[in-house]
Amino acid sequence: MMAFIELKDVTKEFNNQVVLRGIDLEIKSNEFVTLLGPSGCGKTTTLRIIGGFIEPTGGEVLFDGVDILKLPAYKRPTNTVFQRYSLFPHLNVFENVAFGLRVKDQNREAKKEITTLKEIYKKQIDELQYKVDHDRTSSLELKNQVKLEKKELKEKLDQDIKDLQATFISKKKYEFIIEEKVSKYLKMVGLDGYENRSISKLSGGQMQRVAIARALINEPKVLLLDEPLAALDLKLRQEMQYELKEIQRSAGITFIFVTHDQEEALTMSDKIVVMNKGEIQQVGTPVDIYNEPINRFVANFIGESNIVSGIMKQDYLVHFDGFDFECVDKGFDTNQEVDIVLRPEDLDIVELGTGKISGIVDSVVFKGVHFEIDVKTEHRIYTVHTTDFKAEGMKVDLDWFPEDIHVMEVW
Repeated sequence: MMAFIELKDVTKEFNNQVVLRGIDLEIKSNEFVTLLGPSGCGKTTTLRIIGGFIEPTGGEVLFDGVDILKLPAYKRPTNTVFQRYSLFPHLNVFENVAFGLRVKDQNREAKKEITTLKEIYKKQIDELQYKVDHDRTSSLELKNQVKLEKKELKEKLDQDIKDLQATFISKKKYEFIIEEKVSKYLKMVGLDGYENRSISKLSGGQMQRVAIARALINEPKVLLLDEPLAALDLKLRQEMQYELKEIQRSAGITFIFVTHDQEEALTMSDKIVVMNKGEIQQVGTPVDIYNEPINRFVANFIGESNIVSGIMKQDYLVHFDGFDFECVDKGFDTNQEVDIVLRPEDLDIVELGTGKISGIVDSVVFKGVHFEIDVKTEHRIYTVHTTDFKAEGMKVDLDWFPEDIHVMEVW
């Protein structure tokens, strides 16, 4: 599938400070894409450039192969939901959602075409009159011919205008269309029956859904979401993650979502774009990003990690903590310095003498669904997530499978 949105070598500077460094990104139609990274990484700047709120210093932004950088925000096929929903407190839910349709003149294009036709007609009439005014022979035949042509042009103009006016939507019919569309999108976001509810009577999650319905009702091709869940409490934020993904599927459009929360990104996304210091670090599916981080930053930012420096001895064999260990990685130079990732949930605490390295249980913290146990070995402390309790001071071994080791280049 061809890219629907393309960013090519996009850069941005503010006050001589570089905030985006050559961003290259492709987004497909109907994808849920998350721009993920810490504060100041450039994710919101990237979103605002796509939406037309910020002009880049350099590069291209293409929609369906067409550069849209000269298009103002209101002419782009996008709509935006901000962290602050900007709902109108004096309007009920129905009118908040309907607002975009009410300010949009459904007959605007036809009216513009009528104006253009009148301008063309006037130009043609002026050209005919010029012929008569500059005819030195004062030919009666020419005057009659021009008169006939003027009449034919006028009749054609009147008919064209009549045809266009026939496409006009009456106010009554437009109100019916508004009611149908508001009902459709409120149902889509799970607020069917809330039409007459005051905004002040809604919960944070309900206000979030009203803002999304209002953004969707004008049927943009792309919905931009700038950390819209940040103001919600944890439980509601988790519920909204699933709802947003379902809304995106129902709407059948592209969502570009900005967040610093890796759980949100992993839960909702088809594609995650990890950013840091104005650069894209890695692009991939949630599974790829989590299981195959490209560097130390991504491994640390996505989930919890034990990151170890080591040496790649040869294909499928890596050295760290004084031992050689089998792995599934290949393609590195012999004796190349590498970083190794061992996820806490991939490590097993086993009886002393039965594992790969030995240590002592240094601390135990109950996290609800698992224990977080730090095991102090000769070279470092490893964090382990397990459902089995181990007492502090207990001597244990750590064990893992070759596929649990992930080897990365050192950046």
